[in-house]
Amino acid sequence: MGKHTGFLEIDRQEARYEPASDRVRHYNEFTVPLTEGEIVRQASRCMDCGIPYCHGNTGCPVNNQIPDWNDLVYQRDWEEASENLHSTNNFPEFTGRICPAPCEEACTLNLEDAPVTIKTIEQTIADRAIKNGWLKPEIAEKKTGKKVAIIGSGPAGMAAAQQLARAGHEVHLYEREAKAGGLLRYGIPDFKMEKHHIDWRVEQMEAEGVIFHYNENIGVTRSFANLRKNHDAVLLSGGAEHPRDPGCGGQDLGGVHFAMPYLTQQNKRVSGEEIGDEAPILANGKKVVVIGGGDTASDCVGTAFRQGAVSVTQLDIRPEPPKTEDKLTSWPHWAIKLRTSSSQAEGANREFQSATVEIIGNDLGQVTGVKCTRVDENRNPIKDGEFILRADLVLMAIGFAHPLQEGLLAELGADLDPRKNLFADTLSYRTSVDGVYAAGDMRRGQSLVVWAIREGRQAARAIDMDLMGGTDLPR
Repeated sequence: MGKHTGFLEIDRQEARYEPASDRVRHYNEFTVPLTEGEIVRQASRCMDCGIPYCHGNTGCPVNNQIPDWNDLVYQRDWEEASENLHSTNNFPEFTGRICPAPCEEACTLNLEDAPVTIKTIEQTIADRAIKNGWLKPEIAEKKTGKKVAIIGSGPAGMAAAQQLARAGHEVHLYEREAKAGGLLRYGIPDFKMEKHHIDWRVEQMEAEGVIFHYNENIGVTRSFANLRKNHDAVLLSGGAEHPRDPGCGGQDLGGVHFAMPYLTQQNKRVSGEEIGDEAPILANGKKVVVIGGGDTASDCVGTAFRQGAVSVTQLDIRPEPPKTEDKLTSWPHWAIKLRTSSSQAEGANREFQSATVEIIGNDLGQVTGVKCTRVDENRNPIKDGEFILRADLVLMAIGFAHPLQEGLLAELGADLDPRKNLFADTLSYRTSVDGVYAAGDMRRGQSLVVWAIREGRQAARAIDMDLMGGTDLPR
């Protein structure tokens, strides 16, 4: 814990944002960091709560030892705080930026709506460690002679690769795109996390012995069988990329797209990569309708504003949540309450309890609007509840159903769960195919970056155990 009476004396203070009118003019991160003194004061609020739900399975999936490093920050022992933080989380500079912070929901002080600013403190520790050069490559003293292939360089694959390389294995990481990061790089906009953070970790991992192979679409550019026979184990961590279908007519009209191609194109523009032969998807000068109420939809909203959209309307089939939750029935779990993202705060119009009936267009095959209807709490249409939104661009962002079935999984032939994810348990992480493991969204379905890191670390431990008969890697 921090200061014994800190939570009584010091108010919660959050990092500020640049004004919306300024930040929509660029794609850089726009959080205004707290000063060192402010961070220390916020860390001092961590109280002796008896049972710290923040770092158990209720709060933090990677089991960050939050009270420990809060106390170390309060003592201004930043380097020790970094060592503690990195003992459970390979990439805290990622999670400190884009994790929704279930740890803060589980904080005891959240009973008073004033949890410790855990996420901000975590990011500050990580950024400070990188800036000061405290994070050196951890090169294995002895090599095992074992060779492991990892398919997919998202956070699950990167975490597993780093852990296995540090255990002494020869690790080859195969990525379909031109750079590492998966949807962390190509799905999350730069204004939420700039991609030099990923590049820094790639350099560290290369120094630790991880070999990256780019533009390798396993199952397409090379067969899985060829890859498997040249490695002692293979981990599949390719993510869940098959988009959920809104199930409405008009999706083939010009100007109607799923969210991920739209976000990927813009991220590639920002990084100077070619978007290939795809037709550009741009929102400049257009009325934009985003179907979906989650994080991906919010990312589409923020990107559309930066591209110069005239207006952005976000359709959410769910009822508008209450502004505050009932603590006695929700805490310490994630509460359903009204949350407004920074992108939504930039001027989005949010339509709750609104279902998409049909996307409509003109004789030229171009979208002109979205036909919607109000629904009740059971998602049944309300009488006379139909309305039409004008639209020049429609982005479908209602999440991801399961991994892509074509190519790799079709060739692999491994057992799937009822949701068409790869079937593997959370102890062995083995699939039904000998020597093949699965972790992250490809195994558990669409989830958070912090869950991907956890599964990558645990899968690495399971693989090391199977290859060596024992392991020193943490679970």
